Amino acid sequence: MIPPDKVPPVPAASGVLRLLTVLVTIALAWILLPFYGAIMWGAIIALLFVPLYRRMLPRLQRRKTLTALLTLVLVLVMVILPLVLVSAALAREASQVYEQLQSGDINPGRYFRGVFDALPAWVTAWLDRFGVFDFEALQGRLSELMAKGSQFIAAQALTVGQNTFEFVTGVFIALYLAFFLIRDGDDISRSLQRAIPLAPSHKRELLQKFATVIRATVKGNLLVALIQGSLGGLAFWFLGVKGALLWAVVMAFLSLLPAIGAGLVWAPFAVYFLVNGAIWQGVALIVYGVLVIGLVDNLLRPVLIGKDTRMPDYLVLITTLGGMTVFGINGFVLGPTIAAMFIAVWHIVGKTGDEPG
Repeated sequence: MIPPDKVPPVPAASGVLRLLTVLVTIALAWILLPFYGAIMWGAIIALLFVPLYRRMLPRLQRRKTLTALLTLVLVLVMVILPLVLVSAALAREASQVYEQLQSGDINPGRYFRGVFDALPAWVTAWLDRFGVFDFEALQGRLSELMAKGSQFIAAQALTVGQNTFEFVTGVFIALYLAFFLIRDGDDISRSLQRAIPLAPSHKRELLQKFATVIRATVKGNLLVALIQGSLGGLAFWFLGVKGALLWAVVMAFLSLLPAIGAGLVWAPFAVYFLVNGAIWQGVALIVYGVLVIGLVDNLLRPVLIGKDTRMPDYLVLITTLGGMTVFGINGFVLGPTIAAMFIAVWHIVGKTGDEPG
């Protein structure tokens, strides 16, 4: 009789093991799905700040736990605290804008009426002759859409305080995970490389590509969005636009879309200034938007994102839009990352196919 520990492996055992691996992986993903955003940002924080951790480690006599804790303190001071302060200021300003919308002090219909009335008579006659536009119906639809959109933005900002528990929970999970990924990241990376059933060179290529794309996408997009939002907010404040901080945040959010994002905010305001007789304000905003705000996107984004990811601008734009459609705000990271991994995997497949058998 063969002892239990000497039983030869059953041929079907490997298939059963693969099936179990797939099942438990799916089950774990299902359990963690409600916290996928916090988990993703925990991993991103670790990727972004692990270089700082490695520089601090020798100075703290290689005490990993202490160094990781100090790194998280810097994350709190540099990232979390400014985010909370801006959110609080945004909630206050959004409340004021919302009240002005409700009272009629801000009337989107009046803005669109000014634009339509400023159109030359021959333009309106030509469009009316060909039945292209019903201006009254279009004005009503646009006014309603603008009002609902503005109220939605204000209402979403107002919910920041109401979702305090959810926000704190997400931040805690992200920082808790980031602590262990920063401290034990090298060991976790080696374990992952051993588990991936690929050639060592292919494993290194995929992991390096993943880390590079995440760093470039997050740092590049967030930096460009922060700069463009700040520049746009300063311009709106100088020109006396109500709710300048709110529109600056909207501009920063839309700046996540390459090439077109910031213009979706400042261009309509420039048109409004022009058709209402504020010529110098409209011209100044156009020049400022094209030469200053637009220049930030044209110069920094290719350097910070395209150069490291080696992805063309059109692919970054399409995958960012698609990612945000599928995943929400987190899609500006996930979309380009999935695209970059797709390219990397097919590059490996191509190289493997070219290798002699």
